[in-house]
Amino acid sequence: MSKAEPFWVAGRPVTGSATFQVRHPWDDRLIATVARPDPAQVDAAVAAASTAMPAMSAMSAHSRAAALAHVAGRIAERGEELAALITAESGKPLTWARVEVARASSTFRWGAEEARRWSGHLQRLDTDPAGAGRAAVVRRFPRGPVLGITPFNFPLNLVAHKVAPALAVGAPIIVKPAPKTPLSSLLLGQLLAETDLPEGAWSVLTVSNEAMPGLVADARLPVVSFTGSAPVGWSIRDAVPRKHVVLELGGNAAVLVAADWSAAADLRWAAGRIATFSNYQAGQSCIAVQRVYAERDVYEELLAEVSAAVARLRTGDPGNEATEVGPLIDLAAAERVERWINEAVEAGATVVVGGERDGTTVAPAVLRDVPPDARLAREEVFGPVLVIEPVDGLDEGLARINDSPYGLQAGVFTRDVRVAFRAHRELDVGGVIIGDVPSYRADQMPYGGTKGSGTGREGVRAAMADLTVERVMVLTGIDL
Repeated sequence: MSKAEPFWVAGRPVTGSATFQVRHPWDDRLIATVARPDPAQVDAAVAAASTAMPAMSAMSAHSRAAALAHVAGRIAERGEELAALITAESGKPLTWARVEVARASSTFRWGAEEARRWSGHLQRLDTDPAGAGRAAVVRRFPRGPVLGITPFNFPLNLVAHKVAPALAVGAPIIVKPAPKTPLSSLLLGQLLAETDLPEGAWSVLTVSNEAMPGLVADARLPVVSFTGSAPVGWSIRDAVPRKHVVLELGGNAAVLVAADWSAAADLRWAAGRIATFSNYQAGQSCIAVQRVYAERDVYEELLAEVSAAVARLRTGDPGNEATEVGPLIDLAAAERVERWINEAVEAGATVVVGGERDGTTVAPAVLRDVPPDARLAREEVFGPVLVIEPVDGLDEGLARINDSPYGLQAGVFTRDVRVAFRAHRELDVGGVIIGDVPSYRADQMPYGGTKGSGTGREGVRAAMADLTVERVMVLTGIDL
């Protein structure tokens, strides 16, 4: 029997009596056996995080930056190893796993850079006679240790988006990775262990989902940052209403193709982007393209181009360099996607291409004539399925995007700056991507949603602000 992979308690590798298995979504082969913490080990990690607060707060900016820069560099150095690990545990095609590794390195690099810039500001108070001789120094300080709960679909970079901002502001963090994909975060622990961060600055606890509520409720962890499904996220917020809870939840990201985007080359390019980014994680991304609305003047041509581009996508073994679409995370997920497609067809939808299931793999699908109340149109499919419908003008197109319980990001293909500004003003989403799909995300930009897509913002500097509170110091007798 292979040795169990250790988890990390206060920067040290630890094992316990219980274990669980990580299996490959493509062929169900055993990838690793992982140790699971017992309650005493969990308590030790939380206690260490609480104890580490003074040392973390006292760290210089250059020390925090150096630790984060070290991790950024080591991720890049071990990039192929990490990419192979991501593919093995999540089923993500190797080409996309490499992209994730590069982004994770960039996320830590941004954390290092922002740690050096994290300075606060001076506000003069002599703008009023009562404030003569006074000035305020306004700085932000951590709310306290952070519990970071991460999903399976980006097992390295979404961990980076919890860890880098927390360490950059001096907040200890406990990472609880998804049980299906803990290996990337455990390897990240090896890289963090090479730094001079104080004991207790970080832990990686491979607890089960059933044990998560105890961690969420622990008063020593005043901040919970969760990325995952909407029902779980909102249940966390309901359970701890007095904590600061950051939720990055689901979406059913939409695209609007305006009539002015009518040149053949433009439509081909848009179709290629839509096809790729409705399927790039087998659709398992909260900003994967799920809904496309095209003005009637361009609808039929766009539908043909998108369907042809989707049909060309290569599915198969995610370890194959040529594979573009791999399996879903498990059989239950694939069966659910198949069921939603069948429901839509029974309600009157037409499958233009794809939709067949083979084990954990679903052939990338394009559907039209999907009823607005079908789950494919309303909920987050989290699979390789795309709905394309015509709209009569911008009013209807923008309204159809907003007719959703989610509001994460939207894409608008237009060359008209007036349409761009209108979309930015009217769309009830966290981000509007003009001239591209909603799947675009730069790791330094603010990222988050409205409505059922959550609350709070990630993106390194935005997350740093979210994990901290302003504290004012007033200086008296100052000659300004």
